[in-house]
Amino acid sequence: MVDAAIQKADVLIEAMGWIRRFRGKIIVIKLGGSVMEDEDALGHVLLDIVFMETVGMRPVVVHGGGAKISRAAEAAGIEPRFIQGRRYTDEKTRDIVEQVLAYETNEHLAQRIEDFGGRAQPLNFRSTNVLLGEKLDLRDERGEKIDLGYVGHVTSIDRTTIDNLCYAGQVPVIPSMCLDEATGEKLNVNADTAAMAVAEALGAEKLVFLSDVNGVRADKDDENSLIHSLTAAKARELIDNGAIGAGMIPKVQACLDVLDRGVSKIHIIDGRLRHSLILEVYTNKGVGTEIRRE
Repeated sequence: MVDAAIQKADVLIEAMGWIRRFRGKIIVIKLGGSVMEDEDALGHVLLDIVFMETVGMRPVVVHGGGAKISRAAEAAGIEPRFIQGRRYTDEKTRDIVEQVLAYETNEHLAQRIEDFGGRAQPLNFRSTNVLLGEKLDLRDERGEKIDLGYVGHVTSIDRTTIDNLCYAGQVPVIPSMCLDEATGEKLNVNADTAAMAVAEALGAEKLVFLSDVNGVRADKDDENSLIHSLTAAKARELIDNGAIGAGMIPKVQACLDVLDRGVSKIHIIDGRLRHSLILEVYTNKGVGTEIRRE
């Protein structure tokens, strides 16, 4: 009994140094994928976020909701279309995205954070929108424009609103949709790129991607070959020699771009692992992959 209590105290002492180091720092957490589909796993992630805010960090949540959107679109008789990995979004689909992602999912996440004893603010089109952007301009191999419908990318954020919420001890919860600054149209945005834009604009200490894998591996098929820490140069080397699998390459490349624009560290962790956020941020070794500048 005493030994178990001492072990718990050792864990708290280990965490103390990291808690002091990250007090007052912004951490952007991107929620999506299978974590959003598993209410139990999602609950552990949101509880970790409440813990972070309680000990002085300033978490900001950016989320997607692809599977729920697909189900809602299917129920409405809409056949999903993806072009270059992005969902084609016509007006009817955009309205479904708005309802499912920006309202139902966004407000559900904020409410669950409150249920765990935290304070959260959903930031959507009927409360306060903080993401501004424009339609995404994609080109094919011939240089001709690809029409994705109501799909955009973030060009600026309302940093003041997010900062004020963080200083007030509230967790901003941001859906991956933006408002076109020129037309006022609501646009669907890739959640990864939205999280990167938010992290860059806020000068975040950390950007965390909750993934379906435990991080970057030396052997992409062996979960025990996890690389806990990578420099940008080493990450590029692993991409070049094929060690990083095809599915992970776009995410790692995007991470490197964000590092170049001021975010201190990026983490890729398995969001299905219980309390993976706390274990990654507040322990010496972590449970995922940390990518840092040189």
